[in-house]
Amino acid sequence: MAKSEHIPVLASVVLEVLAPEKGESYLDLTAGYGGHARLVIEKIANSSRATLVDRDSSAIKTLAKEFAGAKIIHSDFLTASELLVKTSTKFDLILADLGVSSEHLNNPSRGFSFQHSVPLDMRMDASQELTAREVVNNYSEANLAEIISRYGEEPKARQLAKFIVANRPLNNTIELAELAKQVWPVHSKVHPATRLFQAIRIEVNNELGQLEKMLPRALDLLAPGGRLAIISFHSLEDRLVKQFLAEHASGYDAELSLITKKPITASKNEIAFNPRARSAKLRAAQRK
Repeated sequence: MAKSEHIPVLASVVLEVLAPEKGESYLDLTAGYGGHARLVIEKIANSSRATLVDRDSSAIKTLAKEFAGAKIIHSDFLTASELLVKTSTKFDLILADLGVSSEHLNNPSRGFSFQHSVPLDMRMDASQELTAREVVNNYSEANLAEIISRYGEEPKARQLAKFIVANRPLNNTIELAELAKQVWPVHSKVHPATRLFQAIRIEVNNELGQLEKMLPRALDLLAPGGRLAIISFHSLEDRLVKQFLAEHASGYDAELSLITKKPITASKNEIAFNPRARSAKLRAAQRK
């Protein structure tokens, strides 16, 4: 899939819950290649009112080229949100799409997929030091088991960690995926390496740690009446988002009101033309 063909998930839902209006300010904490930003900026009718954040240098180049008037920040969303809080900036609309971009998944060299034999990488920010190869080859068996169990929700985490340690060094994605197939020899619809690769990717990019710390900053950045929408792709992310929004939307001193009582998921039609939307869940709230 070319960058220009990137399909933003739950696009119509994002527009519905954020309800962007002309002149409003917009913060996209995971702008990627601009799929959602393009739609929202069209509604607010002023790219200079948009701030677009991404940790990937390739995405930043695309954003800077397409959205010339927008403020572009090359950073992970936690660091960017902390920076913006310090400047006392407020936004009417805030969006965070926590999924791995199609460009990352479709680019074999990034090592996110087990469809090709490529070096173990999985970094969203190619400048950081920690890679999947480092995790797989240097973490202790106990640490690997904990990561695979917690982040991958993998029932056979201990066995898989033991296999990994016994077969070191592991240098490419296929070698790692084959170990998962040995642990789960019976065929299933979901590739047995799916949970393992999710766990390693989350560890490499500190995804849950970043999200947990970013959520309070996003609330700080939300203007009165402003809307916040977050799209998650697995239960661990969704649980963090659900708990945070519920906590701040309850009690007499609640700062938020929920726009979505339950997560919104993709329609069968959207899933048909964009299978990666299958696991997407959107939750949204409005600042009081």
